[in-house]
Amino acid sequence: MIKNFFLLIFLFVFTTSSSLSNEFLKPNIKYKPLDVVKIQLSALKSNDVPYKNAGIKQTWEFAHPSNKKFTGPLPRFIKLLNRKGYNILLNHVNHEIVEVFKSEKKFIYEVTVLNSEKYFFKYNWEVEKYKDGGYLNNCWLTTAVSLPKSIGSSI
Repeated sequence: MIKNFFLLIFLFVFTTSSSLSNEFLKPNIKYKPLDVVKIQLSALKSNDVPYKNAGIKQTWEFAHPSNKKFTGPLPRFIKLLNRKGYNILLNHVNHEIVEVFKSEKKFIYEVTVLNSEKYFFKYNWEVEKYKDGGYLNNCWLTTAVSLPKSIGSSI
Protein backbone atom coordinates (compact mmCIF):
# COMPACT_ATOMS: atom_id res chain seq x y z
CA MET A 1 0.00 0.00 0.00
CA ILE A 2 2.71 2.49 1.00
CA LYS A 3 4.81 1.34 -1.94
CA ASN A 4 1.92 2.12 -4.34
CA PHE A 5 1.43 5.51 -2.71
CA PHE A 6 5.08 6.45 -3.31
CA LEU A 7 4.87 5.15 -6.87
CA LEU A 8 1.87 7.42 -7.50
CA ILE A 9 3.72 10.41 -6.00
CA PHE A 10 6.75 9.68 -8.19
CA LEU A 11 4.63 9.42 -11.34
CA PHE A 12 2.81 12.66 -10.52
CA VAL A 13 6.06 14.57 -9.92
CA PHE A 14 7.72 13.08 -13.01
CA THR A 15 4.83 13.84 -15.38
CA THR A 16 4.27 17.31 -13.92
CA SER A 17 7.93 18.33 -14.17
CA SER A 18 8.32 16.97 -17.71
CA SER A 19 5.19 18.79 -18.90
CA LEU A 20 6.44 22.06 -17.40
CA SER A 21 9.70 21.84 -19.33
CA ASN A 22 7.79 21.28 -22.58
CA GLU A 23 5.00 23.78 -22.06
CA PHE A 24 5.97 26.07 -24.95
CA LEU A 25 6.07 25.39 -28.66
CA LYS A 26 9.60 25.83 -29.97
CA PRO A 27 10.76 27.10 -33.36
CA ASN A 28 10.85 24.31 -35.89
CA ILE A 29 11.22 24.19 -39.68
CA LYS A 30 7.75 22.60 -39.85
CA TYR A 31 6.16 25.94 -38.91
CA LYS A 32 5.32 28.21 -41.84
CA PRO A 33 5.46 32.02 -41.46
CA LEU A 34 1.70 32.27 -40.87
CA ASP A 35 1.91 29.50 -38.24
CA VAL A 36 4.45 31.55 -36.29
CA VAL A 37 2.19 34.62 -36.24
CA LYS A 38 -0.83 32.50 -35.27
CA ILE A 39 1.10 30.83 -32.43
CA GLN A 40 2.21 34.20 -31.08
CA LEU A 41 -1.17 35.92 -31.37
CA SER A 42 -3.03 32.99 -29.83
CA ALA A 43 -0.61 32.99 -26.93
CA LEU A 44 -0.98 36.75 -26.41
CA LYS A 45 -4.77 36.47 -26.65
CA SER A 46 -4.65 34.19 -23.59
CA ASN A 47 -1.58 35.82 -22.07
CA ASP A 48 -2.25 34.92 -18.45
CA VAL A 49 -3.19 31.26 -19.04
CA PRO A 50 -1.96 29.05 -17.42
CA TYR A 51 -0.06 31.76 -15.47
CA LYS A 52 0.74 35.48 -15.72
CA ASN A 53 2.64 36.39 -18.91
CA ALA A 54 2.73 32.83 -20.26
CA GLY A 55 1.64 34.23 -23.64
CA ILE A 56 4.51 36.69 -23.70
CA LYS A 57 6.95 33.89 -22.89
CA GLN A 58 5.53 31.79 -25.76
CA THR A 59 5.88 34.78 -28.09
CA TRP A 60 9.50 35.20 -26.97
CA GLU A 61 10.24 31.64 -28.14
CA PHE A 62 9.57 32.72 -31.75
CA ALA A 63 11.39 36.07 -31.61
CA HIS A 64 14.32 36.32 -34.02
CA PRO A 65 17.72 36.69 -32.28
CA SER A 66 18.11 40.15 -33.85
CA ASN A 67 14.74 41.11 -32.35
CA LYS A 68 15.80 39.74 -28.96
CA LYS A 69 18.95 41.91 -29.09
CA PHE A 70 16.75 44.97 -29.64
CA THR A 71 14.06 44.13 -27.06
CA GLY A 72 16.47 42.83 -24.44
CA PRO A 73 16.24 39.71 -22.29
CA LEU A 74 12.86 38.15 -21.43
CA PRO A 75 12.15 40.30 -18.32
CA ARG A 76 12.63 43.45 -20.43
CA PHE A 77 10.46 41.98 -23.21
CA ILE A 78 7.69 41.34 -20.67
CA LYS A 79 7.87 44.99 -19.56
CA LEU A 80 7.84 46.15 -23.20
CA LEU A 81 4.68 44.20 -24.01
CA ASN A 82 2.95 45.52 -20.90
CA ARG A 83 3.53 49.14 -22.00
CA LYS A 84 1.05 51.30 -23.87
CA GLY A 85 0.72 50.17 -27.48
CA TYR A 86 1.81 46.57 -27.24
CA ASN A 87 -0.39 45.91 -24.19
CA ILE A 88 -3.34 45.96 -26.60
CA LEU A 89 -2.17 42.52 -27.73
CA LEU A 90 -2.46 41.09 -24.22
CA ASN A 91 -5.71 39.25 -23.61
CA HIS A 92 -7.27 40.75 -26.75
CA VAL A 93 -10.71 39.60 -27.92
CA ASN A 94 -10.01 38.71 -31.54
CA HIS A 95 -7.47 39.09 -34.34
CA GLU A 96 -7.30 38.77 -38.10
CA ILE A 97 -4.16 38.20 -40.15
CA VAL A 98 -3.69 39.29 -43.78
CA GLU A 99 -0.54 38.66 -45.79
CA VAL A 100 0.72 41.88 -47.40
CA PHE A 101 4.20 40.87 -48.59
CA LYS A 102 6.11 37.66 -49.18
CA SER A 103 9.48 36.56 -50.46
CA GLU A 104 11.73 33.56 -49.93
CA LYS A 105 13.21 35.14 -46.80
CA LYS A 106 10.53 37.47 -45.42
CA PHE A 107 6.78 37.74 -44.89
CA ILE A 108 4.84 40.76 -43.66
CA TYR A 109 1.34 40.47 -42.26
CA GLU A 110 -1.19 43.12 -41.38
CA VAL A 111 -2.70 42.09 -38.07
CA THR A 112 -5.97 43.64 -36.91
CA VAL A 113 -6.67 43.25 -33.21
CA LEU A 114 -9.93 43.88 -31.34
CA ASN A 115 -9.13 44.79 -27.75
CA SER A 116 -11.31 44.28 -24.67
CA GLU A 117 -12.69 47.85 -24.98
CA LYS A 118 -13.97 46.97 -28.48
CA TYR A 119 -11.47 49.11 -30.40
CA PHE A 120 -9.59 47.93 -33.46
CA PHE A 121 -5.84 48.36 -33.94
CA LYS A 122 -3.53 47.38 -36.81
CA TYR A 123 0.04 46.13 -36.58
CA ASN A 124 2.59 45.11 -39.20
CA TRP A 125 4.11 41.77 -38.18
CA GLU A 126 7.38 40.75 -39.90
CA VAL A 127 8.64 37.19 -40.00
CA GLU A 128 11.98 36.16 -41.49
CA LYS A 129 13.74 32.87 -42.13
CA TYR A 130 16.76 32.45 -39.86
CA LYS A 131 19.91 31.64 -41.86
CA ASP A 132 22.80 31.84 -39.38
CA GLY A 133 23.03 28.13 -38.55
CA GLY A 134 22.42 26.33 -35.32
CA TYR A 135 19.15 24.84 -34.12
CA LEU A 136 17.17 27.83 -35.47
CA ASN A 137 18.48 27.48 -39.03
CA ASN A 138 15.65 27.73 -41.60
CA CYS A 139 13.05 28.48 -38.90
CA TRP A 140 10.66 31.37 -39.38
CA LEU A 141 10.96 33.92 -36.57
CA THR A 142 9.45 37.33 -35.83
CA THR A 143 11.84 40.20 -36.56
CA ALA A 144 9.55 43.18 -35.92
CA VAL A 145 6.09 44.24 -34.84
CA SER A 146 5.09 47.84 -35.51
CA LEU A 147 3.43 50.13 -33.04
CA PRO A 148 -0.36 49.96 -33.38
CA LYS A 149 -2.54 52.24 -35.47
CA SER A 150 -6.02 52.82 -34.09
CA ILE A 151 -8.72 52.21 -36.67
CA GLY A 152 -11.77 52.93 -34.50
CA SER A 153 -14.47 51.33 -32.48
CA SER A 154 -16.41 48.19 -33.30
CA ILE A 155 -19.60 49.81 -32.05
